[in-house]
Amino acid sequence: MAHVVKWAGGLEFVGQSESGHSIVLDGDKAKAMSPMETMLLSVGTCACIDLVMILEKARQKVVDCWVELDGERREEMPQYYTRVEMKFFVKGVQVKEQHVKRAIDLAMEKYCSASAQVAALAEITTSYEILEADL
Repeated sequence: MAHVVKWAGGLEFVGQSESGHSIVLDGDKAKAMSPMETMLLSVGTCACIDLVMILEKARQKVVDCWVELDGERREEMPQYYTRVEMKFFVKGVQVKEQHVKRAIDLAMEKYCSASAQVAALAEITTSYEILEADL
């Protein structure tokens, strides 16, 4: 099955992936996220997946991970992202900074397809904070 986007009325659409999962998108942002919002979230999700996988391979005990994203879009059409700031938060037990830095670098430069796609038109900057988990 191919990816399908079907009009649901107004500026709402339902997208279905070839894996069968669905998402509602709204050009007005009244009832759902916009396509550009989902693009930014996709970049964050893709990078966090890679980050967690790399840290787990490095035997780092991660209990939580998230990224805060801020994107700036150009004024004229098409209004694509020109700048994206990503701040990663890694919560764990004695997680070593050098592993987090390396994992983010690998995610952004080698593994994350979504960020590579956006980086073709936008400057992406990253930062991180390591939080110690209470046990």
